[in-house]
Amino acid sequence: MIPATRKQKNDSTPATAPEWQRELASAVRDAGELRSLLGLPEDAAGDAGFPVRVPRGYVARMRHGDPDDPLLAQVLPSAAEAREVPGFGPDPVGDQAAMIRPGVLHKYYGRVLLVTTGACGIHCRYCFRREFPYADANPRPDDWQSALDYIAGDDTIGEVILSGGDPLSLSDRKLADLVERIEAIPHVTTLRIHSRLPVVLPERVDDRLCAWLGDTRLATVVVVHANHGNEIDATVGAAIARLRATGAMVLNQAVLLRGVNDDVDAMVELSRRLFAAGVLPYYLHMLDPVRGAAHFETGSDEARRLMAAVAARLPGYLVPRLVVEEAGRPGKTPLAHDWSGCHDGITTSMLDQAGGPATP
Repeated sequence: MIPATRKQKNDSTPATAPEWQRELASAVRDAGELRSLLGLPEDAAGDAGFPVRVPRGYVARMRHGDPDDPLLAQVLPSAAEAREVPGFGPDPVGDQAAMIRPGVLHKYYGRVLLVTTGACGIHCRYCFRREFPYADANPRPDDWQSALDYIAGDDTIGEVILSGGDPLSLSDRKLADLVERIEAIPHVTTLRIHSRLPVVLPERVDDRLCAWLGDTRLATVVVVHANHGNEIDATVGAAIARLRATGAMVLNQAVLLRGVNDDVDAMVELSRRLFAAGVLPYYLHMLDPVRGAAHFETGSDEARRLMAAVAARLPGYLVPRLVVEEAGRPGKTPLAHDWSGCHDGITTSMLDQAGGPATP
């Protein structure tokens, strides 16, 4: 671990701003500085047009001097991003075809997603929306009337999902106002928020956020995003506890990433740490084929065998569903565990990693 030093230059955030905004303003925005903080040599790899952004508290969880640290791998630009790989493009899951109003994605029955902002607390190199046209998709600030009219006009919509970017990058005033307007639509019963900020910037879960989140009539679900157990420390655990105290259900979505979490021990430890923090594993996504991220790809057969071995070590409620998102489908496509070549539920090639019999 390294100390979480703060870079003051170019930080014009007022001292009266919430702590999380000040922390976000001081995030690392240069790959060279990130390498320097970790005691790593310089590298000539550019950012492939997708700028670096990493909160310093997240950097502090990385292993000093380790170029293969699984947290670093998620955020450090690589020369591999410049490779053009067939099948990897700018809109890997068909978001643009599903956008029926600016900022409104309606892919699945009964729920609609609002792309609330293009801002995010961290720039993950595998982000499936790294080339999303946010300038065209987002309405003017605070102007969600067209989206809300659409939701109000379709009484099959019972759930509204706030996404981005990261919706928690918005101020609590803007979020509380938007949620109040959603609440006014009688047939909407559930609010879901997808956010990486409780993991990468746990300071975001403060009193102001918890006040409006705990005050809504809507059933609330917060889906956080952690890919590796080392992302979850005591500060994240405290943030999750605060979310749960509002009455929200907290779930986790992860992405299967080569070199980050594509082994049995890493996936088992992630589920265990999530559960200890009060979070249930929900989905493990196959990598969305976005341009610049092909070096993170794990094959579907390998993924199935991996998850069979994980399922042999954990109770069912700690095993996330392995899924792939495909444009035009009515939902996520589950990929069943591949038990072929297994002994007592563990693949022969993974016996050493699995280290024990199946857990009931």
